[in-house]
Order: sequence, then structure tokens, then C-alpha cells
Amino acid sequence: MSAERVNPAGLSPPTGFSHAVVATGSRLVFLAGQTALGADGKVVGDTLPEQFERALANLLAALRAAGGEPADLARVTVYATDVAEYRAQAPRLGGIWRRLAGRDYPAMAVVGIVRLWDERALVELDGFAVLP
Repeated sequence: MSAERVNPAGLSPPTGFSHAVVATGSRLVFLAGQTALGADGKVVGDTLPEQFERALANLLAALRAAGGEPADLARVTVYATDVAEYRAQAPRLGGIWRRLAGRDYPAMAVVGIVRLWDERALVELDGFAVLP
């Protein structure tokens, strides 16, 4: 994929995301929402950072299985059951993101929600990627 990350000077400087991503490629990969489910179908981890790490690892595993890499992500949406906790943990979550996915940030949004499908889940990530 060829990706141009666009961050206009007139907008607030982005931290951990890009304002826009212009992606050129030949294959789109739509990634289903991933929570912190282990292979046994049970939520792994009790804290937001633990669950975020597993959910991101699951999202990236699905992407890699489809032939992509983290830099191919064009858009990711994070659904959090506690946005205040997400904001409080943002530096730690950013470190997890950089360790697993690098610094080629996709366009992103964090959405506060009441609950997820699995009541123990604190966070879910979905998105799409553009592959060469």
C-alpha cells in the first residue's frame, strides 16, 4: 500500500493518530471488531491496558492472516466502555500501540459505548486496511 498521512497545520496536532490517510492499493481488508478474546473464546486480562494489548494483537493477527501489515491500516475505531479510563491510560496504550503496530498511525476514533458483546470486555478495535 502507498499511504500518505495528512495532518493539516490548521488542525490540532495529532497524537497517536493521523487526521487523514490517503491510501492507494489494490485490495481492501475489512477487519471485524476484536476484543481481548483468547483462543478459548474467553476474555484475557482484567485491566484496560491488558485487554487493549490483546485486542490489538488479535486485530493485527487477522490483518496478517489476510496478507497485511500494521502499516497497511488506513482506519481503526476503538470502542471503549470507559472513555475517562481510556484517556487516563492513553500514554500506556500508546506505548502498546507503538510496540505492536509501529508509528505509521491510521486515521482513528475512540467511541464511548455502554457495553460490548462480552460483558467482561472493556475495549474493542475494528478497522480496514489497504494492501498493495
